[in-house]
Amino acid sequence: MATFTLQATPSDGPSWLDLARRAEAAGFDALSTADHPGAAASPFVALAAAAAVTERIGLGSYVSNAGVREPMLLASDVASLDLLSGGRARFGLGAGHTPAEWLAVGRERPDVAGRVRRCLAVAEAVRALLDGEEVTVDSPDLVMRAARLGKPRPVQRRIPFTLGTANSAMLHWAGAHADVVGLSGLGRTLPDGYTHQVRWREADIEQQLDCVAAGAAGRAEPPVLEALVQHVVVTDDAEAAAAPTAEDTGLTVAELLATPFVLIGTEDEIVAAVAAHRRRWGVTRFVVRKDALDPLTPVLARVAAATGR
Repeated sequence: MATFTLQATPSDGPSWLDLARRAEAAGFDALSTADHPGAAASPFVALAAAAAVTERIGLGSYVSNAGVREPMLLASDVASLDLLSGGRARFGLGAGHTPAEWLAVGRERPDVAGRVRRCLAVAEAVRALLDGEEVTVDSPDLVMRAARLGKPRPVQRRIPFTLGTANSAMLHWAGAHADVVGLSGLGRTLPDGYTHQVRWREADIEQQLDCVAAGAAGRAEPPVLEALVQHVVVTDDAEAAAAPTAEDTGLTVAELLATPFVLIGTEDEIVAAVAAHRRRWGVTRFVVRKDALDPLTPVLARVAAATGR
């Protein structure tokens, strides 16, 4: 079974609510919002508004920035969203890569190891709070004292948790603890603080999945694998459409079309690619951008039919 999440952020109220309704009607499994304070709308405010005009679709941040979000407030936001949506919240978390967001809250962005430690500490704390546990942490990366989420309590027994990353240590941890591993395919952050080098070649993906598998050893059920899709183009000339992105990323067109981080081709080719990514990589979930809503709507029905959904 393959499912799709639509990632978007509001520019105004009416169009956002319309987008939420359309995404649900089209068959998207979830609606998500990025978490970039100062550059995008507050994810949980936006998602709560979307909850009021939808009935089925899952709702979550993709992904919240562990560097600038405190676990107590994040757990409260996720639980509140779960309450208001009738049990449809998703919890997504990442290490935070944009230096300006750290500076805006009075922190210097740590090195990679520091961001990883902070993210995993926040993940463990939020999960414990959502599970009803009391949390005390005293470390250089996180300090909490006798924190407990008394109210609101989530509707769901366990809110699905996604860790989004391409970092080896985080992938290993996600293999052991996450419900969903969000494969970002992103490497070093570029100077603008938002864009990245990519890790999309076959060897890169295999290395990332090896880390997940090592972490998941001994689990009764391994985590679900999800790819963050950067480009969706429905076209009858996949090679021509893929060429600019291939040049930008340093991949060949063939290498690009083989990754789960783009979906480019005819409807038939995209349906086949989704099936191929499941067979080759075990990826069964895909996060796509707002501009993929209309092109992918007919494809979703075909993917659902092909997977017996």
